[in-house]
Amino acid sequence: MLKAFFIGLLLFSVSGGALAEQVNDSKKLRIIALAPHIVENLFAIGAGDNIVGTVDYADYPAEAQSIERIGGYYGISLEKVLALKPDLVIAWKSGNQSEDLAQIERLGIKVYLSNPTTIAGVADELLTFGEFTGNIKQSQQAASAFKHKLNGIVKSQQDKKNITGFYQLWAEPMMTVSKNTWISQLIETCHVSNVFAQSVTDYPQISIENVIVTKPQVIIIPDEKSKTPQPVVNWQKWPEVPAVKNDQFISVNADLLHRFTPRMLDGLADMCDKIDASRKQIKSTQ
Repeated sequence: MLKAFFIGLLLFSVSGGALAEQVNDSKKLRIIALAPHIVENLFAIGAGDNIVGTVDYADYPAEAQSIERIGGYYGISLEKVLALKPDLVIAWKSGNQSEDLAQIERLGIKVYLSNPTTIAGVADELLTFGEFTGNIKQSQQAASAFKHKLNGIVKSQQDKKNITGFYQLWAEPMMTVSKNTWISQLIETCHVSNVFAQSVTDYPQISIENVIVTKPQVIIIPDEKSKTPQPVVNWQKWPEVPAVKNDQFISVNADLLHRFTPRMLDGLADMCDKIDASRKQIKSTQ
């Protein structure tokens, strides 16, 4: 799942509004959704039954698990795509292979690229999917609820004191996030200054020494669902890191935070609560 972050995509796509005009007619739209967050967002607006095919890891809601699988981050089966006869393929700009999508377009199948780059962009995507499927009212309700919940979280954090934090995206090789990523936007919403915000790349590979130099007050570690054991860093070897010295490690739900869906806000609220608890403990040690 993590590998999907790092598969680039160079593909031209028409705008959501223009595409909606092309694909939205009286018949029920047949959609192949090439990312878990796309599946979730379609279900969130009541259009889950439009999905005829999807990829590995599209496991929410429970009904999504019965949708036919056509591939994953490693690529998709064009034969299965053709057999499903989709009207529209919705792909993730950062998570699908460009050559696969180019071939789909050459076959005459319309492709729309999901590319929300901000937290608030989830609401925009819900509305766009509503235009595609004709579920306008449901998408407006879902978008409105998302904005209301996000505003509530932002307001609850506005008077919090900033602390510094390191987001351990992956352990081996060690990777983190820069300011251009939505994950960094999420931790900054909780008033945590990302110690690697100024990195040149979005998902930089770093060393333990890099972390030691930045002296983060908290270390945030996402918990990924995986069939294989995840690598673990023994941070106790480096007590000079303030977060280690004060035992300020925060575990967060990657399935929530790493997907552009309404449930992302559940993960955000949980993370902010945990960070606030760490903030209080840090203050007590000063």
